[in-house]
Amino acid sequence: MIARWTSTILAAACLLAAPVLAADLRPGTAGEGNFRVNVAASGGPSELPDRIGPVSRIKDIATLLTARDNQLIGYGLVIGLQGSGDGLRNSPFTEQSIRAMLQNLGIAMEGGQARAKNVAAVIVTANLPPFVQSGARIDVSVSSLGDASSLQGGTLVMTPLRAPDGEIYAVAQGPVFVSGFSVQGQAETLTKGVPTSGRIPSGAIVERQVDARFNDDTVLTMQLRNPDFSTTIRVTDTINAYTQSRFGKRTAAEQDSRTILINRPTEVSAARFVAELENLLVETDTPARVVVDERTGTIVIGQDVKISQVAVSHGQLTVRITEQPQIVQPAPFSDGVTAEEPSTTIDAQQAGGQVAMLEGPDLQTLVSGLNRIGVKPDGIIAILQGIKSAGALQAELVLQ
Repeated sequence: MIARWTSTILAAACLLAAPVLAADLRPGTAGEGNFRVNVAASGGPSELPDRIGPVSRIKDIATLLTARDNQLIGYGLVIGLQGSGDGLRNSPFTEQSIRAMLQNLGIAMEGGQARAKNVAAVIVTANLPPFVQSGARIDVSVSSLGDASSLQGGTLVMTPLRAPDGEIYAVAQGPVFVSGFSVQGQAETLTKGVPTSGRIPSGAIVERQVDARFNDDTVLTMQLRNPDFSTTIRVTDTINAYTQSRFGKRTAAEQDSRTILINRPTEVSAARFVAELENLLVETDTPARVVVDERTGTIVIGQDVKISQVAVSHGQLTVRITEQPQIVQPAPFSDGVTAEEPSTTIDAQQAGGQVAMLEGPDLQTLVSGLNRIGVKPDGIIAILQGIKSAGALQAELVLQ
């Protein structure tokens, strides 16, 4: 059915990734066969210190590797634009696509030249969720490929969406919703957002489903979104405590700071077993970390960040150079000429410079100390870098 449909749509199709085997589109199969995890080798419950931290559900901090998304991509045309489409001289592939589409629709353009400005070539992308069935709808993103100024008011023509294995898994079509706009006059242009990119909610119909054998997996692989050994151990102990009371056996074993392997009991389905585990509550733990984005001046300080007692002095030196050239006229009845005499004024000012004691045994004290110094975010960034170099910052400093 897909082959018959795609013969009547665009002849040009874009595939950016190299072809791979169709098996790469299957969900993870780490638990196939009779492979079992040696839970006994992982030892008994850990003796981690009690921590008063945030409590989260397992579903919020971890994901299953037995199910994953698959990326789809396609090349298509957006029509119905109000003169904001591709310039066919600068985007020759748009004209070629128009010719191919019309020929597939039975309209010959021999010797003619398209000069339409209401068509734009676009790249269509989508994520194929796991366990999706044929006939389901998914959202797609549409982005201009040529020099179109806006996709506002356009409609995407039927476009096949391919996976890295080269097969068509969905077909997209529908009106494009653009949040940005662009208005241009003779002397001024106003642009808000990105008018050359938009979305089509539920704009693609799945035509081929990915084979999923989730209920056949005997071993489930769970990975934390934020790797941490303490959190991994706590998740493992929580799962084992639950399965010990529920099924009479421990089923989970930690593998590293991110991965947990879980033996699925045979008396319960995989979906029901995961539904029971993902609602268990676990105290999460994170390393002490300070994240600094120098471009935007954003500073994020983790809960466990501490600073040893240090003395901080921060001052800003401002140098202002002003050029005030003067025009000098020659004396009357002389042979002189009018000249420009340079005049420069230099003013230097230094603000701040006070010395303050800074110590942060907890997050609230640290933030209060930084605010007490009275510097702007760029100054706080410089202070944190200096404290890190002095060895007084008991945390990881991440610069973005």
